[in-house]
Amino acid sequence: MIEPIWIWAAFGIALLTIEMTMVGTLDILWFGIAALCVSLAILLFPSIPYAWQFTIFAVLAIGSLAIWRLYNKKTETHSRIGQSQGQEIGRVGKVIKACGPSQSGRIQFTQGLMGAREWTAVSDEGIEAGAEANVVAVEGNALRVKVI
Repeated sequence: MIEPIWIWAAFGIALLTIEMTMVGTLDILWFGIAALCVSLAILLFPSIPYAWQFTIFAVLAIGSLAIWRLYNKKTETHSRIGQSQGQEIGRVGKVIKACGPSQSGRIQFTQGLMGAREWTAVSDEGIEAGAEANVVAVEGNALRVKVI
């Protein structure tokens, strides 16, 4: 019969493998780590009863998952996929179609900005074509610009 230490170790490695190859949400990661911790506990204390093994696994797995979710929500940005994260503020581009308070224009960048080189530009002041402008905000699908 296989010893419990190897069963927990194999279970932990299998969970970590599933996480790395198929899932990618980091939810199963904590269960894999908990199983490996139970395996380590059995190595240190070989006479741990099965009930305690399952209790340790449950407490470690659910506790670490809950703690990770609590702190991870504060730093997640994947819910803003395809949206501006603020890195474009301050970028300088060349206005290729005049813009002003009553008309939108176009601005071009030497390097792509959020996936494109040209963007619709809006401004509170009149900016002629050929002028360089600074991005001050993102408003929907347009960039609010200001002359340098």
